[in-house]
Amino acid sequence: MSLSVCIPVLLSFLVSVLLGPVIIPFLKRLKAGQTIRDEGPKSHLKKNGTPTMGGILILSAMIVTSLFYMKDYPEINPILLLTLGFGLIGFLDDYIKVILKRSMGLTPLQKMAGQLVVTGLFAYYLLKVTDISLAAKIPFMPGVELDLGWLNIPLLFFIIIGTVNGANFTDGLDGLAASVTVLAASFLSAAAIGTGTRIEPITCAVAGALMGFLLFNVYPASVFMGDTGSLALGGFVAASAYMMQLQLFIPIIAFIYVIEVVSVILQVVYFKVTGGKRLFRMAPLHHHFELGGWSETRIVAVFSIITAILCLVALIAM
Repeated sequence: MSLSVCIPVLLSFLVSVLLGPVIIPFLKRLKAGQTIRDEGPKSHLKKNGTPTMGGILILSAMIVTSLFYMKDYPEINPILLLTLGFGLIGFLDDYIKVILKRSMGLTPLQKMAGQLVVTGLFAYYLLKVTDISLAAKIPFMPGVELDLGWLNIPLLFFIIIGTVNGANFTDGLDGLAASVTVLAASFLSAAAIGTGTRIEPITCAVAGALMGFLLFNVYPASVFMGDTGSLALGGFVAASAYMMQLQLFIPIIAFIYVIEVVSVILQVVYFKVTGGKRLFRMAPLHHHFELGGWSETRIVAVFSIITAILCLVALIAM
């Protein structure tokens, strides 16, 4: 077990830590700095120019580690496919925004088209290459699965794209997305070992990569993960869950993702229905608490504690 659990964590952590002092100055030289919106919290204006695209650190550590396990653990390949596919979409978006200086990045249509293609490739891989069922294990009902037949396909698209965008909305404070995702990755690693699905090398690799990345991303952050990292992490969580038929567990272990994206939807709907009133001080939800006087570190700590507790609940629910 140590070869498929401890080694990936340590190797990925080491790669992430060693690459940080190389990649971060390189991003600074490229002037790949984050532009902070004026309408955001005023405390964030001091972060203007902080290098983004730091998700390259996470993905590099994951890839290097996975190369040692791909042959003996082919089960990790679909997870690599979805993670790197969404990471590429995020990279293109970041590159256009921060390197080419086109503030909009990819258009919404281009982003959605890319997400549909990557998700479709993952679905095809599951259906044609693996023998993994799209039926979902139901939390707190061991041995019971939800099988919707052909509706499993549109549900897969909804869950994966929803998870990816939830991760993207969560990436708004120093260390927030990385902190809640490293806990989700820890749950996924424990679940992989318990279910014998043999994906623990990559779930452990992501956990190690995120721990290394957090050394540079905790407040005050010296690098942001950007869409390169946040979209990839959402893809990782969704793919890992699907490999174990645990897609219905995502709202538990990635509850923060869910409330972040739901807060944005509610804010937009409420604003339109009431003719300009706001339900929250600002959305996504972490900004609501920030404008209410909470510090970034307090929000990250509280959201991480909630995630840790819910991951334990999810283990009980298996």
